[in-house]
Amino acid sequence: MVAMMQSIVLLLVGFVLLIKGADFFVEGSSSVARALRIPSMIVGLTIVAMGTSLPELAVSVTASVAGNNALAVSNVIGSNLFNLMFVCGACALFAPLIVQKDTLKKEIPVSVLCAVLLFVLGISGMEIGRTDGVILLLLFIGFLVWMVRSALKAHAASAEAEDPSGEYKIYPAWKCILYIVGGAVAIKFGGDFVVDGASAIAVKAGLSQNLIGLTIVAMGTSLPEFVTSVVAARKNEVDMAFGNVIGSNIFNILFILGVTAAISPVAFIMENVVDSILLVLVSILVWVFAWSRLHIEKKEGVVLLACYAGYLIYICTR
Repeated sequence: MVAMMQSIVLLLVGFVLLIKGADFFVEGSSSVARALRIPSMIVGLTIVAMGTSLPELAVSVTASVAGNNALAVSNVIGSNLFNLMFVCGACALFAPLIVQKDTLKKEIPVSVLCAVLLFVLGISGMEIGRTDGVILLLLFIGFLVWMVRSALKAHAASAEAEDPSGEYKIYPAWKCILYIVGGAVAIKFGGDFVVDGASAIAVKAGLSQNLIGLTIVAMGTSLPEFVTSVVAARKNEVDMAFGNVIGSNIFNILFILGVTAAISPVAFIMENVVDSILLVLVSILVWVFAWSRLHIEKKEGVVLLACYAGYLIYICTR
């Protein structure tokens, strides 16, 4: 009984850290974007995406070092599916996720290609080897260079992008750094506490470790993306909310799996094949939704949430 209460307290503390951490993280990131005249989408694709992917990185690298890197693939694929179906779906309920034309032509196709690349590398030999890991890391460096160049170009082209109304606050540099770093730390530990607390409760409820890994761990490590994107959507930073999802998915495959495979080859089992095919299909579905009206609206969000509910039923029964 005492252990159960401790797990519940850990879970609640984790949620508080996640929510407040995400609030500060979005405030700091938004202020940086406005001060440097960088579009919120690019900030979401880089700073926010990498910050909210810290739990996935920690879980996958720890699993790889421990020689249990099968968890790394399941964690990344599960987290990416959660981001696309649940996070996008939930955010669309708060506000339409407006998508820029450049994003439709550049970043979303990159995320789709990353999902296809994961599938191709996985089925060729049924593992992601060290060479594959190096390839993924080189592609990630190329993606970062591209994003930095896009940010510099956007900065140079947005002399008129200042907020004349003074509606949005631009914090001093030290405060932005404090908000971003402090928010990221709170998000990281909040995610850990939620996963640990939920896993302990699930074990006591008699659920299998495999099911816990496919559901609680994947969803738990994606809670930062979920909370940060919802907070961003509620603050009308919808570009940042969508950029966070797309950027996190690219980061998860190229960097997290790249580092994990470079440490130790990652086995790719038949369940991963099925899930990676689903990831490609869902990535294309989100792309189609975004392309249809240049935004993802509430009814499309409901479709994505329904798809995730169906996926959960599938993985619980297979």
